[in-house]
Amino acid sequence: MNSVFLSPHFPPNFHNFASRLKKAGATVLGLSDVPYETLSPDLKGSLTEYYKVDDMHNQDQLTRALGYFTHRYGKLDHLDSHNEYWLETEARLRTDFNIPGIQMDQIYNVKKKSEMKRVFQEVKLNPARGRVCLTENEVRAFIDEVGFPVIAKPDNGVGAAATFKLESEECIPEFFRDKHQTDYILEEFVTGQIVSYDGLVDNNGELIFSSSLRYNKGVMEAVNENSDIYYYCVREIEPFLENAGKAILKAFDVRGRFFHFEFFLKENAVVPLEVNMRPPGGLTLDMFNFIFDFDCYDAWAQMQVHGISRPVKERKHFVMYVGRKNHIHYELSHDSAVEKYRDLIVHHERIDSIFAPAIGNYGYMLRHKELSPLIEAAEMIQKRG
Repeated sequence: MNSVFLSPHFPPNFHNFASRLKKAGATVLGLSDVPYETLSPDLKGSLTEYYKVDDMHNQDQLTRALGYFTHRYGKLDHLDSHNEYWLETEARLRTDFNIPGIQMDQIYNVKKKSEMKRVFQEVKLNPARGRVCLTENEVRAFIDEVGFPVIAKPDNGVGAAATFKLESEECIPEFFRDKHQTDYILEEFVTGQIVSYDGLVDNNGELIFSSSLRYNKGVMEAVNENSDIYYYCVREIEPFLENAGKAILKAFDVRGRFFHFEFFLKENAVVPLEVNMRPPGGLTLDMFNFIFDFDCYDAWAQMQVHGISRPVKERKHFVMYVGRKNHIHYELSHDSAVEKYRDLIVHHERIDSIFAPAIGNYGYMLRHKELSPLIEAAEMIQKRG
């Protein structure tokens, strides 16, 4: 199997995908715009060959790179980055080189929030009311319909970046002054806990595993307030959330990949927010491993290379991520936190700066069969001095 891995160096824990592909017997071909010398030793050891382009946004350069790989190794069987930023680039290359996976005629269903909303409605889920609004008159007409506040975010965007909360008439001109030059979708403001439905499906669309994240606050709130966040994976998923997640998997015909769906949790129901056809961010992949006591990177690679699908269902532990930011002074020093909670902390590391506004500059991963010790520890680790 010839597998092309776009931007294999980022984020750093994604080198595990390359190493597991190699272990499974694949020819792993790296493609990015950073010098080979900057790749980690583990990643270098997993790549059969690495092709550097000057600009990952230059389609001609990417096409030449895949043409070279095809000439050198034969038909390309697989291409991925596991990164939402490159989803459209991946789809274009798969379409051009006849590689299985999401194609260009499918990409906007899973990239544009307005299209996601349409699919949710088709499967009888009830998303928040929303509309793409291009002018101030359209914005005001939508607000007249649903009332303040509303959330404005790029229709084709990633995460909480460039998102606005419009709470009054005065916010409208500020929004048009500060927003990015792209189409925005406005949605009615929905209160409720944000939860996720995450996991991995095999090439037939069958679940290998599923999980669900719970947050102490919204990611947008953590970014806008420059505050701390912690989140955790539950041991039991509510049946109505599991059913909604499975309905979305079927509606979008998700196959052979990780997924991350977001919802607002209401009383015995969920309001679908958006779909992401990639793993959840940060260190969540590693959290999966600590939940199930398995290797999700290897499960993915075995499925891709050999078509092996071994479902895992028992969530043995609660696993929590606790982030801290450099600008905040905490009551516990890093060393003190690690020593105090040495029986709970299973991993800790510095976080890449691009993720820091959302999840912190440093992350701690904690595990226990009960939730309350983890929440107590998280609040103490994040307690300000």
